[in-house]
Amino acid sequence: MSIPQSGGGPIERPEQLAEFLAKGCKPKENWRIGTEHEKFGFVTADHAPLPYAGINQIMTRLIDRFGWSAVTEGDSLIGLKRNGANISLEPGGQFELSGAPLENIHQVRDELQNHLDEVAAVTADMGVGFMGIGAAPIWSEAAMPVMPKGRYRLMTDYMGRVGTHGTQMMYRTSTVQVNLDFGSEADMVQKMRVALALQPVATALFASSPFFDGALNGHRSWRSRIWRGLDDSRTGMLPFAFDPGFGFQRYVDWVLDVPMYFVYRDGKYIDALGQSFRDFLKGQLPALPGEVPTLSDWADHLTTVFPEARLKQFIEMRGADAGDQAHLVALPAFWVGLTYDQTALDAASDLIKGLNAETREGLRVAASEKALAGEAGGVKLHQLALEAVKIAEAGLIARGLGEEIFLQPLIENVQKGEVQADRLIAAYEGEWGRDLTKVYAATRL
Repeated sequence: MSIPQSGGGPIERPEQLAEFLAKGCKPKENWRIGTEHEKFGFVTADHAPLPYAGINQIMTRLIDRFGWSAVTEGDSLIGLKRNGANISLEPGGQFELSGAPLENIHQVRDELQNHLDEVAAVTADMGVGFMGIGAAPIWSEAAMPVMPKGRYRLMTDYMGRVGTHGTQMMYRTSTVQVNLDFGSEADMVQKMRVALALQPVATALFASSPFFDGALNGHRSWRSRIWRGLDDSRTGMLPFAFDPGFGFQRYVDWVLDVPMYFVYRDGKYIDALGQSFRDFLKGQLPALPGEVPTLSDWADHLTTVFPEARLKQFIEMRGADAGDQAHLVALPAFWVGLTYDQTALDAASDLIKGLNAETREGLRVAASEKALAGEAGGVKLHQLALEAVKIAEAGLIARGLGEEIFLQPLIENVQKGEVQADRLIAAYEGEWGRDLTKVYAATRL
């Protein structure tokens, strides 16, 4: 989840909305890699979710020992920042590192290792652990702590009105994503289409959430299933992105039709649930009558849509479950390989060109249910993943930085036809003797 955005002053022309996105265009030499990952904290003595008091203590120690700066909301410590990176809190206390914009996957690996080392150092005497897994395997919603952030209080109420799984997403899921740049509108369009069409492959390759409410849930990625029951107005595969003429303005038009959550003013979240940003542009927002939005308000609103690939001034790849350390690094390696080399990007475009909207959506469902064993519209996810990983590997090799080594977990997944979720299920049915508490040690970062 995002922190308040800084976008700019008053919106005086409707064209500024698309122009804001277009400002993300960068020459290739300035393209960067920003990786975000979430993890569940737990108390090792009884496997209870880590309460805010414990999270606050961890963040305070990180400030004292490692030079992080505090991010506050009111009197509450809600995050940290340092050298372009942020640590933030998800609604149920998921501890998120939003990494700095980096040049290559080796730096991503080092950043992740440094973060885990720092967290381990400050929690050594606390009896605390962290899990890399896509959904909380045992905890009930009632057991989850609630973080002191106004945005989440508003969202929690709204989620219960517009879907069936919204609060499950907020409080009991964890993801890993990568944020990538584009060079032009045409480059953005090509990357968005590849990103959307291949998110089911990422969901399958990184699936790690086969347990929920203390039992098997019938899916390999329950996190992905949750997103399909959240809020159809702001989620999904964006079939319009594959229509002729798609570009910045068409994405703006879609976002404008998504109901608002809030407006951020003077350190507080003002309830604008269900209201229209189009009305806001006219000075007719019920929450702030007579006031027109700023570009910062627009940047905030862009963070309240949750498609499988999200466009801001970069593209967010959002389809993967959190997982073990190797998979946390493999996710940016996969997407960088597919999109940062033009030959690879063209090959990926060829790979997806025969997939229609029905097949893309069918693959999304199949990936959540069966991971690499899924299929839809005559397309087998295992074969699609095999080809995508090959293209990603070639793209990384072409970069000449030795980054292809970070794809090894995915290469092994496609060779064996199994993913993290399959191995967790096998352990649960076998060596764990159906004792699901073993999952805390098995997924500990």
